[in-house]
Amino acid sequence: MAGGKETPRQKMIGMMYLVLTALLALNVSKSILDAFVAIEENIQISNENEFTRGQEKYEALKEVSEDKTQKDLQLKAIKLMKTVSEIDKITAARIKMIDDLKIEILTECGEDVKTVGAEKSIIFKAYDAKNEPLKPIRMKLEHVEGMDKYDEAMRIIIGEDITNPTGKGVELWKSYNGYRKELTSLIASSVIVEKGMPPYNFKAPEINAYKDMKDLSKQVDKAIESSNVAQDDKEAIKKIYISLTKPERSVVHDVPNVHWIGKTFDHTPVVAAIASLSSLQKEILTARADAVSLIRSRVGGGEYSFNKIMALAYGPDLANNGDDIEVQVLMAAYDSDKQPEVTVQGGTVSETRDGKGYIRMKASGASEMTLKGTITIKNKSGVPKTENWEKNIKIMKPMGTVSLPELNVLYIGYPNKVDGVASGYDQTILSGSGVSLTKSGQYWIGSPAKGKECSITVSGKSSVTNKTASLGTFKFRVSRLPDPSLYWGAAKDGEKGSRNETRLFAKYPPEIPLNATFSIKSWELSIPGAPGAPPKGSGNTLSPQAISLLKQAKPGSVIGFMTSVVGPDGVMRKKGGAFTL
Repeated sequence: MAGGKETPRQKMIGMMYLVLTALLALNVSKSILDAFVAIEENIQISNENEFTRGQEKYEALKEVSEDKTQKDLQLKAIKLMKTVSEIDKITAARIKMIDDLKIEILTECGEDVKTVGAEKSIIFKAYDAKNEPLKPIRMKLEHVEGMDKYDEAMRIIIGEDITNPTGKGVELWKSYNGYRKELTSLIASSVIVEKGMPPYNFKAPEINAYKDMKDLSKQVDKAIESSNVAQDDKEAIKKIYISLTKPERSVVHDVPNVHWIGKTFDHTPVVAAIASLSSLQKEILTARADAVSLIRSRVGGGEYSFNKIMALAYGPDLANNGDDIEVQVLMAAYDSDKQPEVTVQGGTVSETRDGKGYIRMKASGASEMTLKGTITIKNKSGVPKTENWEKNIKIMKPMGTVSLPELNVLYIGYPNKVDGVASGYDQTILSGSGVSLTKSGQYWIGSPAKGKECSITVSGKSSVTNKTASLGTFKFRVSRLPDPSLYWGAAKDGEKGSRNETRLFAKYPPEIPLNATFSIKSWELSIPGAPGAPPKGSGNTLSPQAISLLKQAKPGSVIGFMTSVVGPDGVMRKKGGAFTL
């Protein structure tokens, strides 16, 4: 820019650029500092709002504790007030500690922190340990003269090393994490248990390292499940614990293992350091408000808001003419501004309105369909409350039947498949006279006794009312199994056979729709004009002698088989057949 070969004019232009760049940098810095001042102002407003939110719940609980007209609630509220007082005590200690740190930093920067409430003073309202110990100092950072100073804040809070801080930030870090532990433990143990029951507790862990929010959530869930935390407190304690949790170590500008204190306050202007400290106060006041809100809800009256009501009626999912039924009618309340979040396993929620989730899907299943899911609603403080739900639906299969009374027959010694339907009932029960019935999968198996007739009664049972009704009795003829036809290979008795076939079969032709298996025990072959005794054998396979004689027989000859056959009923039958070569 100012080399020896430059002309005086070029040097002057270069100098002007240098000055301009410096002025631009100053303007950027001032804009950034003004932004921190605005951020701090917004945080202080939020702190007041969170303080007020917590105080509203505190005053509501205090009112119940002083109400002598509801003795039981009053005694319960008095016990809970002790816990809230303890919470306020530990909260005030942290608020005061952070305020003291702010004052020390500003003092070190040479700022006036003695003057309070003046037009140009930094301290607009001082800390009031007696009357409002939970409210932080109200500041006006636009009146800080050395906004861009950062050495003082670093020296006081960090020390010399951002990876191993030795300043007062170490005490701040320990106190902040200690508040997380103390607060969540107080919440869990404040639940009043019945006499003889173990007290509730939360063994708050030291979780300061996690991969991501999912990992943090998993670690907190594990700690909650290993403690004795009341079911209704689990989500709230988890939310509060996570809101007060920060990663202790991280990588900053390629520097590994940087402590959170070093990461937050390294080279930060004094106004930015104050804003970061105020942000910690906001997190503490928010956690306190959530805690007091939860404790207040234990004496009833207003944890959830409702602005709509509707009538609901619930009754049995199945009913038949003449059944006694019970219908439950209730008035349901819901908040139209806070619709619930509904989930269903294996399906989707079509819409959520009127405080309900609507699930539309096709009914499926053999006899019963079970739907499961969750429903979540948030209370006034935004803490979600999740409950599991389950609905069982009895599935009725639509069916039309055609009866052929003349063909109603059950066979002795055969596993007769019987299917009955009790329309209007989710359970069908069959019973018999002269026949035993056993359930086998989808069907019943009917085994008739010896006789000419039996009967089957169909009954329906409702699992909702647990009542059984007889719906009709049906008569059946009892008969022995018909004789099977004899087959030589694929040829049926009376058809043309092939001399190359070597096996015999006994079975029903297609017109008899019975699934019965017959086995051939013995056979005898007769061929007209064949010399010697007829060949015989056991089983269904022909002997070499029989096969040789068949090949010698003249075309057009009629040969015959006589067999002994046994069916599923155990009856030995004589069955013959004639085949043309």
